[in-house]
Amino acid sequence: MAFAAESFLDNGMIRVGVDLAEGGSITWLSVSGTTNNVVNNHDLGRQIQQSYYAGPRPYNPFNCVNPQWSNWPWNPIQSGDSYGHGSTVLAHYNDARTLYVKCRPMQWALDNVPGQCTFESWISLTGQVAVVSNRLVNARTDTARQFQAANQELPAAYTVGTLCRLFSYAGWEPFTGAPLTNLPAQGPPHWTYWRATESWAALVDTNDWGLGVYHPGVTAFLGGFHGEPGRGGPRDDQTGYIAPFQEEVLDTNIVYSWSYHLILGTVRQIRDWVYAQPYRPGCNWRFATDRQHWSYLNTTDSGWPLRGKRLRVSLNCTNPLMCSPPTAFAAAAVPRLYIRAALRMSHPNGRNVAQLGWQTNGACGFDLARSTRWPLLPDRRFHIYEVDLAGCTNYAGLVTRLWFSPCRSGDPGDYLDVAGIASSRNTFGR
Repeated sequence: MAFAAESFLDNGMIRVGVDLAEGGSITWLSVSGTTNNVVNNHDLGRQIQQSYYAGPRPYNPFNCVNPQWSNWPWNPIQSGDSYGHGSTVLAHYNDARTLYVKCRPMQWALDNVPGQCTFESWISLTGQVAVVSNRLVNARTDTARQFQAANQELPAAYTVGTLCRLFSYAGWEPFTGAPLTNLPAQGPPHWTYWRATESWAALVDTNDWGLGVYHPGVTAFLGGFHGEPGRGGPRDDQTGYIAPFQEEVLDTNIVYSWSYHLILGTVRQIRDWVYAQPYRPGCNWRFATDRQHWSYLNTTDSGWPLRGKRLRVSLNCTNPLMCSPPTAFAAAAVPRLYIRAALRMSHPNGRNVAQLGWQTNGACGFDLARSTRWPLLPDRRFHIYEVDLAGCTNYAGLVTRLWFSPCRSGDPGDYLDVAGIASSRNTFGR
C-alpha cells in the first residue's frame, strides 16, 4: 500500500507531522499557523524517532556495512539507514485525534537491510504538548542470545540550529524550584551526559523558547549541539540533540513499550508543565510483566516473556548483579526496602549472603561502603526481606541508583526469583 508523503495533527496550538517515506518518524513540530519547524531533518539519522541497540557488535550479517560505521551494533532506526534508504510504513491512520504509524525499520549501518522487528507509534496533542507512545516488537532469527543491556534513546530528538542552548535540572533537590542547569552544548562524539533528576531537558533559542523533552522516570540524559550555534534550519547540518536513555535488555522476541512528551514553550513554561504532572520518582518495582528497566552484570535471566510474575536470574556465575535504572528519590523518603524473592541454591555453603548497595548524589560505581548485607533462605520459597536502610552508614541525600547481589556465586541450576523491590511492604499484598 502506498501512503501520502506526510501526515499532520493540529489542535490550534501546535502542529506535529510525520514523514511516511521515512518510517513515520516525527519530521515537523511547530506552533500552529507558523512555519517555524523545530525538527532537524538533515539526514535519516536525525528527526525525532525510535532507535534501539543490542548485540552483537559489530553487526554485519550480510557483509554490507557502511565503512563509516564498521563497528556499529544491531541498531534498527525508524527513519532509515545511513545509505539513505527510508523505512517502510506498514500501516497508518489519522483521525484528527490520534496519528498512528507502524513501520519496518532499517538497520542504520547496513546497506538496505530491514530490521527483523516492527516499530509502532501513537501521537496525540494536548495544549502545547505532543504525547508520543511507542512500541518495539522484535522477531529476530539471527541469534538466540541474550545480550547485555544497551543504552536506548527514548527518544532521539534532533532540533534546528537556532535552538542551541541546553537546559535541564541536574541537581540533588528535584521538584523544589531549585535553579536550572545550563549545560555545555558540546557535540559528537562526546555529547554531554547528565542526570536529569526532574526527567526533562530543553533546547532553546536566545529568547529561551524551544523544545522540551520529558520522559517520566528517566533521569539519564544525553544532549548537546553540533555545528555553528544559533543558525540553521530543518535541512542544515547544525543540530541540537536530546536523548533520555535507559539501559535495557532487548530480547530477540521482546515487546517493549514506552511514552514521552514534546513540549513547545519557554524554559519556564516547559518546567512548569512538568511540575504540574503527577509523576515523581519513587522506589517501587514489581516484575509482573517486564524487567522495570533493571539490567544485569555477570549474569542473565530466563528471557522474554516473563513467567510467573517474577524475574528468574541465573546464579551460575561469580558475583551476579542486578542493577536498577537511574532514579532520583530522597533517602529520607525510603528508610527501608522490601524485596520479595525466592532462592534456589543446591550448595549454599555460606554463599547465600545478599548485598544491596546504593549510589547517592550522582556518585558513580559500586562502593561497598554504601551497601548492606543479610542472608537469603535457600529453600525456593518466596519471602519478603525487610532491608533497614535508615540505619546504614552513608545512606543519605538523593538516591540515584541501586544494585543488588543475591550471592557471591552459585552452581548450575541455581537461581533467584524476584517478584519485586519496593519501599512499602503493602506493594506485595498479604
